[in-house]
Amino acid sequence: MTTTHLLYLHGFRSSPQSMKAQKVAARVAAQHPGAVWWCPQLPPSPAQAMAMVMQGTAHWPRSAMAVVGSSLGGFYARWLALQTGCRAVLLNPAAHPARDLGRYIGEQTHWHNPQQNFFFQPDYVDELRTLEHDIARLAAQQPAKPAQQFAIVAQGDEVLDWREMQAFCAGGVVRLLPGSDHAISDFDDHIDAMFNFLHLAD
Repeated sequence: MTTTHLLYLHGFRSSPQSMKAQKVAARVAAQHPGAVWWCPQLPPSPAQAMAMVMQGTAHWPRSAMAVVGSSLGGFYARWLALQTGCRAVLLNPAAHPARDLGRYIGEQTHWHNPQQNFFFQPDYVDELRTLEHDIARLAAQQPAKPAQQFAIVAQGDEVLDWREMQAFCAGGVVRLLPGSDHAISDFDDHIDAMFNFLHLAD
């Protein structure tokens, strides 16, 4: 199935200016100008972020849309794929964000614009926990399949446990990297495989 609409979801404290988002955007623009591309700046509230994404993609064709998500964005991408049935690419996805982000409650800055601050509220952890329950419930009903989900998981990730990520991506295709890092600094070595999976429209 050809992908005509592609969504990219960035990670915690990240933005559309991230390295991977920029590389994917550039490739879509250069090689797939006919595809619809959207990479929004997500609000810090997980509930608001997913409401915005659902509203923004409400009129997208479910069978021809796909989502790429990195870290927390990979968690969001899994949730969205289960909600819509679309294909998903997960890049070092956060498997247990409610647990891991609880220690970040308070004032935070954006990686790509340290002058921009936001407050990560305790309620946001509860919102993540709700999304985790959604994923667990829906994944039990409709497990991931190789044709629907592709993941890149780095064993050298210094932030997330690769074993938890691998389990989170079970059922789909997992490209397990023996090294690399959380940012997937060697993303250029793997972007072709990702685009082969996505099969974007020209």
